Amino acid sequence: MAGKTKSAHKIAVIPGDGIGKEVVPEGLRVLEAAGRKFGISFDFTHFDWSCENFAKTGRMMPEDGIDELRNFEAIYLGAVGFPGVADHVSLWGLLIPIRRNFRQYVNLRPVRLLKGLDSPLTNRGPADIDMVIVRENVEGEYSEIGGRLNKDTEDELAVQQAVFTRKGCDRIMRYAFELAQRRPKKHVTSATKSNGISISMPYWDERFAAMKKNYADIRTDQYHIDILCSHMVRHPDWFDVVVASNLFGDILSDLAPAVAAGIGIAPGANINPEKTHPSMFEPVHGSAPDIAGKGVANPIGQIWTGAMMLDHLGHPEAGAAVVAAIEKVIAETPLRTADIGGKTKTSEMGKAIADAV
Repeated sequence: MAGKTKSAHKIAVIPGDGIGKEVVPEGLRVLEAAGRKFGISFDFTHFDWSCENFAKTGRMMPEDGIDELRNFEAIYLGAVGFPGVADHVSLWGLLIPIRRNFRQYVNLRPVRLLKGLDSPLTNRGPADIDMVIVRENVEGEYSEIGGRLNKDTEDELAVQQAVFTRKGCDRIMRYAFELAQRRPKKHVTSATKSNGISISMPYWDERFAAMKKNYADIRTDQYHIDILCSHMVRHPDWFDVVVASNLFGDILSDLAPAVAAGIGIAPGANINPEKTHPSMFEPVHGSAPDIAGKGVANPIGQIWTGAMMLDHLGHPEAGAAVVAAIEKVIAETPLRTADIGGKTKTSEMGKAIADAV
């Protein structure tokens, strides 16, 4: 572990469940390698908040968990969820409260096909698959407004209310456009479903139309979510920055990595752009209980997520070096974990990438 100094970045580490406990150590290994190379110090504090903790205490994290995290610069998370604890209990007991209390309204998920990996799509290479999903992360379809009526009767009713605010729509769209300005294609696609969802989605479309007037240099288009999914598979080269509501962004950021050789390599971040609260960095993949404990999970998603954290902390050169190390190992060595066609162990892949840094 890097030495603790006044300038050390204070990072909360939550390995969580399943393979999170296996890939997070590899992510930390690579972060420390980058720290040594670029003179960056980290002060890591580990938290055992998980479904295992829930089984012991009845809570995913302590009552004062949010306050404990408040003074950290960033949170490095592995995965949440394990059999025996319902998914809505584990997520709403840990992940979602962190996102919402810390105003992490941008869920950012880059998707690239790395040289040396094969896409499941025929005749597609790295030049064809390079996009970023920008997902609204704190409102939309994942609201807490609703309830049940006449529970456990034949007249039972369940209602959940989607919430779309002007502030919420505008800030996520603005983030997407400003991101596109820093990318070569300068193109933003909006995911919608205004032909079937007759109030919130037309409103989303209105805000997108208003926002794009401020960015004359950016090309835009929009697709209904169903045909957008089809286009992403058939024409991944069409996409650069894709902005979407909470639900649609969640779906697309699992679909897109599947087009780019698999979800195990996909990084992600929950960002508070103003840095008034800590941001949280977690890979796209889940806890994968079917392979947990076997040492075969792919750590690349977690490691790449660490590169995104370095960028956020103000060390873009170090972040780029981590991504370059991933690319080097994939392009120049036969090392592959099982999900991408090999037999390399989690720790072997992590060590190789750390050495390449």
